[in-house]
Amino acid sequence: MNKKLAAALSGGAVLVLALSGCGDSDEEKLDNWAKSLCGQIQPQLEKSVKAQQKIVSTAADGKPEDIQKADSEAFKAIADADKAIAGALEKAGPPPVDNGEKIQQDAIKDLNEASKAYEKLKKDVDGLDAKDQSPEGLKAFSEGLQKVADDLGKIQKQGDGALNALLEGDVGAAIKKQDACKANPSTAPGPSKA
Repeated sequence: MNKKLAAALSGGAVLVLALSGCGDSDEEKLDNWAKSLCGQIQPQLEKSVKAQQKIVSTAADGKPEDIQKADSEAFKAIADADKAIAGALEKAGPPPVDNGEKIQQDAIKDLNEASKAYEKLKKDVDGLDAKDQSPEGLKAFSEGLQKVADDLGKIQKQGDGALNALLEGDVGAAIKKQDACKANPSTAPGPSKA
């Protein structure tokens, strides 16, 4: 009888050790996944942040043509960065958590939609007439730029859903630990106003 009890207790001890080991290995798997993802997207995050900074720096003292050029280039860079981040997330696979595949696919969808929306903003900015320096021309440019700013606000709100799910809970905690993911591409400033 003592042998059966000892066997049961040792079996229980093995189970406890296995479960505690799984917890560590699950956390380690998640950290490794986040490290892999962040290593791939770090250059894209930098590109996005630089593009946002370019918009802000040109807005203060820029001429309409300078503002148009800066915004157009920035929107293109952000669109490319979002698309590349979606590709990196696809390559990294789902995070090793419950609902990991849904979190991954929803974030990829959000990033690809944001990329397309930024491409449209680029076209909208490119379509503005920045050369007409008459009062009417400057007013039309300013109004067009305001519409772009309004559209940018909508894009940012739409992108907050599934992408934020990627940055919550255990997945978010693992990502936030990574130095390569410290930049936050979702906080783009609005375009400049003439």
